[in-house]
Amino acid sequence: MTPQNGRPLATLPEVQKERPRPTIERTKGTTQILAARAGNLTPEIVYVAKRENVSPDLVRDEVARGRCVIPANHHHAALEPMGIGIKLTVKVNANIGNSAVSSGLEGELKKLHTCVHYGADTAMDLSTGKSLDEIRQAIIDASPIPIGTVPIYQVIEEFGPFDWGIKDFLGVIEKQAKQGVDYMTLHAGVLRDHLPLVGNRITGIVSRGGSITAAWIKRHGKENPLWESWGEVCEILRAHDVTVSAGDGLRPGCLADASDAAQFAELDALGELTPKTWDAGCQIMIEGPGHVPFNQIAMNVERQQRVCREAPFYVLGPLVTDAAPGYDHITSCIGATAAGTAGAAYLCYVTPMEHLGLPEEQDVRDGIIAYRIAAHASDIAKGHPGARQRDDDLSRARAMFLWEKQFSLSLDPERARELHARGGVSTHSDFCSMCGPHFCSMKIGKDNGLFQP
Repeated sequence: MTPQNGRPLATLPEVQKERPRPTIERTKGTTQILAARAGNLTPEIVYVAKRENVSPDLVRDEVARGRCVIPANHHHAALEPMGIGIKLTVKVNANIGNSAVSSGLEGELKKLHTCVHYGADTAMDLSTGKSLDEIRQAIIDASPIPIGTVPIYQVIEEFGPFDWGIKDFLGVIEKQAKQGVDYMTLHAGVLRDHLPLVGNRITGIVSRGGSITAAWIKRHGKENPLWESWGEVCEILRAHDVTVSAGDGLRPGCLADASDAAQFAELDALGELTPKTWDAGCQIMIEGPGHVPFNQIAMNVERQQRVCREAPFYVLGPLVTDAAPGYDHITSCIGATAAGTAGAAYLCYVTPMEHLGLPEEQDVRDGIIAYRIAAHASDIAKGHPGARQRDDDLSRARAMFLWEKQFSLSLDPERARELHARGGVSTHSDFCSMCGPHFCSMKIGKDNGLFQP
């Protein structure tokens, strides 16, 4: 499909049966950041530049300085490479995954199809429960978009919540890397000294990986094993070019806990890990909050950019109010727009099921579209080259009553077509069901020579 502002419009009937294959040779034996620092233009860099309509040299230079990442595991054969960075269009991640009580392989592949069909740039497999390797491999084999995971979920499924050690963790990381996982959330910045800082929070630690890590530290009386073994972690990731998604295990889970000492202590730790990761030849992006009052969002982004040397910022929302369960795809995409405009490069979607249960296909669709709106609005606000062209073209089509063209330019053409049809007015008419034939302002203006679209 033709990319629009770097975001392909996928229309796959079944992603596991009809997936696009990139017509490029994949990089082997090095990582994107090492190749870029050597001055090389990898096939992935060239591919990303074409999708973004920017020069390959720009992408290479951004990857080399760590301000852009290209999550592209050597083993992910179906991948269409994409880039995440402040100089590129804002990207959207969708979370999928089964649980011990819900969904399975077929259900997760359907969710993946929904992700690709409605324009998610990446997807994270957050599966827990059984058949994790089987589900993950099927998702990777079917997916043209990068796939991320949270390895600690599999660690506790295999070894129990607190009976694992660093060798067990490294084994899971390596297994997932060999399967083709493109990026991994690793909660390496939750440190022993941080634990007293969460005691007075309303919601404590809301990150699953963060809470498991904190509980392990407290039970064993030891430092975070990922923090202490970061060199070994990077050695595995470098061998397969897996991008680090530095987890925000102490992110705020409500507005009252936002921008507190625990959140920023972890951010400072991730700031220390960032150059170490680059020096080890690996790519890294930094995860962020969470739940944040609207007036604190820009400050949070600016602080991350300063502390983490402009490594791409990957935010969950943030939600700007805690008072709307069932509508958190809306409360969070408001914050996501502010974060993207302030400099966040990557937005993790939130669905209407946030805080309530495991999302189903329609929830995934609603979350993706909400976040594509937020990402697109951020690109426009930042003045990204060509970002507003789609809007201007759609506005011209609207003024000329070219309904089918309006639908095709919409972020969700199916939804726009469905709602227009509900009004019972033909797509050949020069009015809509809201105004009717005699009260349409644009029709009145054109008929009386007030303007000519």
